Amino acid sequence: MSRTLDTLLRPSLLAVAIALCTPLASTALIAAEQSASVRAYNLPAAPLSSTLNQIASQAGLALTLNPALASGKTSAPVQGQFDAPGALREALRGTGLQLEQSSAGTYSLVAIPEGVMALPVTNITGQEGNQESAWGPVQGYLATRTAAGTKTDTALVEAPRSISVATREQMQDRNVQNLDDAVKYMPGIVSASYGSDTRYDWMRVRGFEPTQFLDGLPLPRGVYANPKAETWNLDRIALLRGPASSVYGQTPPGGLLDMVSRRPSAESSNAIQVQYGSDNYRQINFASTGKIDDEGQFLYGVSGVVRDAGTQVDHIDNKRYNIAPSLTWNIDTDTKLTLLSQFTRDDTGTTSQFLPIQGTKIKLPQGEVSHHKNLGDPDYEFYDRTYYALGYAFEHRFNDTWQFKQNLRYTKSELSFQQLTVGSYIYSPADANGNISRSSTNVDEDIGQFAVDNNFQADFATGDITHTVLLGLDHQRTDTSFRTIYGTASNINIFNPINTVPTLRPTDVTPYYDYNQKTIQTGLYAQDQMALDNWRLTLGGREDWVHQGTTYFNKLDATNTDRSKNFSGNAALSYVFDSGFVPYLSYAESFQPASNASVDPVKSYKPTEGKQWELGIKYQPPGSNTLLSAAVYDLTQKNVLVTRIGSGNQSITDQAGEVKVKGLELEAVSDVTENLKVIAAYTLSKSEVQTGIYKGNRLQLIPNQQASLWTDYTWHTGVLDGFGIGFGARYTGNTYGDQGNTWLGKANAYTVFDGAVHYDLGRLDNSLKGASVKLNATNLFNKDYISTCDGSYCYFGDQRSVVASATYQW
Repeated sequence: MSRTLDTLLRPSLLAVAIALCTPLASTALIAAEQSASVRAYNLPAAPLSSTLNQIASQAGLALTLNPALASGKTSAPVQGQFDAPGALREALRGTGLQLEQSSAGTYSLVAIPEGVMALPVTNITGQEGNQESAWGPVQGYLATRTAAGTKTDTALVEAPRSISVATREQMQDRNVQNLDDAVKYMPGIVSASYGSDTRYDWMRVRGFEPTQFLDGLPLPRGVYANPKAETWNLDRIALLRGPASSVYGQTPPGGLLDMVSRRPSAESSNAIQVQYGSDNYRQINFASTGKIDDEGQFLYGVSGVVRDAGTQVDHIDNKRYNIAPSLTWNIDTDTKLTLLSQFTRDDTGTTSQFLPIQGTKIKLPQGEVSHHKNLGDPDYEFYDRTYYALGYAFEHRFNDTWQFKQNLRYTKSELSFQQLTVGSYIYSPADANGNISRSSTNVDEDIGQFAVDNNFQADFATGDITHTVLLGLDHQRTDTSFRTIYGTASNINIFNPINTVPTLRPTDVTPYYDYNQKTIQTGLYAQDQMALDNWRLTLGGREDWVHQGTTYFNKLDATNTDRSKNFSGNAALSYVFDSGFVPYLSYAESFQPASNASVDPVKSYKPTEGKQWELGIKYQPPGSNTLLSAAVYDLTQKNVLVTRIGSGNQSITDQAGEVKVKGLELEAVSDVTENLKVIAAYTLSKSEVQTGIYKGNRLQLIPNQQASLWTDYTWHTGVLDGFGIGFGARYTGNTYGDQGNTWLGKANAYTVFDGAVHYDLGRLDNSLKGASVKLNATNLFNKDYISTCDGSYCYFGDQRSVVASATYQW
């Protein structure tokens, strides 16, 4: 037997031995040493014998287990820092059994005598905050709990869906600056679809743009004024791949991002970070949390970012002013209210540039269009967005069975935006000398959204079946005003862009878009997560009602009203093997009304509908900090919205009919040792348009293959104590940015590398405890590549960026 296989099997064999016979350990000294060993546990509710054997085998504890006593019983979750007996007692809560220690130091199980109340003895040695929750921070790279897809605190290994989680530690190691950065090492997702863009994070999950959720509620989605989440303010980001409308309502079939904000903590901590890097990148990050009163009834939190930076495009800045205060009121032991707020101001521009195909994909004698040259007019262009949000998360536990949660938020996003765009290759190409026409886009957009989600959760058993039932009602109201005026501007040379004629905003022009759209959505949902021994069955369903009314001010106040409703269901079956393997089969549906108005007031879009089958397996070796996942899926989407360029260089949105995406996704996340952390992912996908003139073509912006690997190694002893290095590689296969899958719309495959070095100064001298320095580089070798071409324009990927950080935590 190989050493590796022997290592994997040894704990399981030990557990079996402990379960079948009385251990031979007999000295009180050995028992005392075993009992004093404290470790972190994060075990979900599971068959009792499996949980007890796992705890005992990991600790080498002598336990006699009568199978008849444990038969048909389910353990309580074990989460936190425990010694081995304490972990066993925690698992026995509510089972009618208790732990008994013999004079020889061994342990056995006995039934609690009738009429005797068993007091919970947990032997918790760490802070309660050390227990991982689906809505809290994580130590290391591996998250073991998630609420993505279920809205309940569920073990990630048992969640019967493809879910990836970026923890705060992982994001800090890679110096993540935005959501595009945060998901780059996850399978099934393409980030920065249109290259570098400081305005928004452009992503595709299994071929579709994901909905973004923050603290359980959707972020507003418009045309240009979409919020750009500040990753410094997040504890974690979960990517759920596949439909999820049975719980979340109107969402796309590809998946969603479920983000969790930093929350106040009873443990006082503070951090300030100063950064400087390429393109005069200057940023200050700060965070502070702790108790307001000595009893810890009130807790505060505040975090934020101040950025004053340039970009890789001349004369386009990237400024951000962000602050996110929060307050928790622990009303009593069963009731908690957390206020969450945020304000963000962005002053930036269009770094994607809409570069002409001539001089990028089509080579010209004059050379290539520069990555850095600005083809617009810096004196005319701007992108000014103000975003603020105010809400709360409330929770109350009625008893051991029932609990209630309510998330509520009001969000406002206001945008003023002006941009120049060069002529498209199809309608207005550059001449032989590189001169090309330009047009102006002038946008005012305002989005207000109120969202609330209420749900009751019940945890109970019917016979041998345990249930986690979720009953919920959510409601959203969104009010969007959008106005766009197109104009003309002077020509420019793509190789030597110099503005000689001032650009003026068009006046006395009828807007191309000028509408107000109000959307009201209400959803009623139910879900039951059932467990019978090692079997897990999840069933869920939801009914959505959507009312959307649009008034077209540029069409003599014409109105258009749409009413729709839809039922979305999901079902999943899995089996939790004691060895750590969890195979599953799931089915899920999606439903999503169109969020933007048509140019024509008498034309409306049908809601999109999707369905997916997924077969997967997850493996978490017992007691390890490693999770391996594999999944194959078959996804179909109907009534797909597709944007094309029509006459006059204007964008027109149509519905292409039906598309299908099939794929394989592999992922490994591991805190291998205290020193080594690893993330690896691979994606194989095949997309195909099923109907219409583009039947048989690939879906836009989705590569056939992707692969990535990130690893970080930190020394904790020796000469290099406190020093660490990180290295990553990302491969993205070729894509088509146009529906026709033409050569003009094809972007070739590329591979880029990232790197990092960091040093904990506290290891050098105790007076520097809490201080650290770090150097991160993305696209380390400055790979020159095109991220996307759409048949008219091309978009460069990010060039090398190097950022140095100095952090002090106390």
